[in-house]
Amino acid sequence: METSTSTRVKEIFFIVGGTAIYAFGLVYLNIANHLAEGGVTGITLIIRALFGIDPAYTTLLINIPLILIGGKVLGKRSFYYTILGTVCLSVFLWIWQRVPLVINLDHDLFIVSLLAGLFAGFGSGLVYRYGGTTGGADVIARILEQKIGFTMGKSLLIFDVIVLLLSLTYLDLKRMMYTLIVSFVFSKVVDMLSSGGYAAKGVMIISNRNEEIAQILMDHLERGVTYIHGEGGFSSDLKKIIYIIVSPQEMNEVKKIIHTVDEKAFISISNVHDVVGEGFTYLKPQRRKFFLKKN
Repeated sequence: METSTSTRVKEIFFIVGGTAIYAFGLVYLNIANHLAEGGVTGITLIIRALFGIDPAYTTLLINIPLILIGGKVLGKRSFYYTILGTVCLSVFLWIWQRVPLVINLDHDLFIVSLLAGLFAGFGSGLVYRYGGTTGGADVIARILEQKIGFTMGKSLLIFDVIVLLLSLTYLDLKRMMYTLIVSFVFSKVVDMLSSGGYAAKGVMIISNRNEEIAQILMDHLERGVTYIHGEGGFSSDLKKIIYIIVSPQEMNEVKKIIHTVDEKAFISISNVHDVVGEGFTYLKPQRRKFFLKKN
């Protein structure tokens, strides 16, 4: 199916914006405070420290063969978006290094490391979420995610550790430990942003009044429910278990509805990290409002 022009423009906008945020944090937090970085970006910082070559240039040079690999494995769209992300990262690295801005954090490396992780994770997370990468280890991490289901945040953390060990050639141990904080925060923020279109709660309900509860949930929340057929371990009674996915903001309302109908109902709630469909990533019908009365 063809991607609409508006969707493509939106994706490009966030990929460009994400690389700008990432490069900003790299220049004004990592480089300014002599902190390392993971992946190919970390390698460019090693080259900068040892040979004085601008990371804006080495980012492109190192990423060329990786982009070609990524293009063959990930397809045309990812190939183009990877080129876009890599070129934009180099451009913004070049720009930010020439803007005379100083972020004064009173030499507090802990705050610097937290902010650096947030900037890098938020910027990269936006790029990943909208189908792009910034080249380098990002390409390999995306391949691992698609082929074996290994999350990008975990893959990037492994790459980071390897590159950070190499960064000891120009960093002392103190700054290396702060850089590990950057990498940890980075991986968590990336996983949070790139995990899916919508975070939600999955609710399983076991009750002797399951059909009544299901009907009220469907009518009041305008969300569908699914019946899962189960059997009691002690009683061997056959039961229909209700399964419904709702937004976190609706959880209190769901509990109220269930307990109003059946105070003895058993409720199991789990985190759902990726939800795509009507009511979440698509527009949801206007809910009907009415009040429940306890029987």
